[in-house]
Amino acid sequence: MRLIAGDAYGLRNDVKIKSPLFYLHVVLQQGSTFALPKEHTERGFYIVKGSVEVASVTYSAGQMLVFTTGSDPRIIAKENTTLMLLGGEPLGERFIWWNFVSSRAERIEQAKEDWKQGRIILPPNDNHEFIPLPDDKSKPAGGSPKPEPLS
Repeated sequence: MRLIAGDAYGLRNDVKIKSPLFYLHVVLQQGSTFALPKEHTERGFYIVKGSVEVASVTYSAGQMLVFTTGSDPRIIAKENTTLMLLGGEPLGERFIWWNFVSSRAERIEQAKEDWKQGRIILPPNDNHEFIPLPDDKSKPAGGSPKPEPLS
């Protein structure tokens, strides 16, 4: 196990972070069991390689599992497995619309305008095609769709 950032299992990494979190790289041998750290409210893991069993269900590489507060899942490696564990504390209400996420709904509206005007820098090697903002068919014509809070 390698702690990449944050704190977990009584360990702390000196990487500067803005909120309480953990990010771990975990390699499990077939048949071993593992538990998520209990120090944080929001917890989950991504299966990079291999497969695990949780609550009598098998999950494979490419899947991510997220657990609610108070759950204490027992993770069993069905084969040699690599996991990325992550979690932390809630950051507060978030709004989402298309590819934009913010803690303020009005910031989503500004991001829409920034996108339309070409003020958002696209990533290198993926900047040859401009994708226009999608139409929101659920709103009346002429109205601007409002971002919805994440649930």
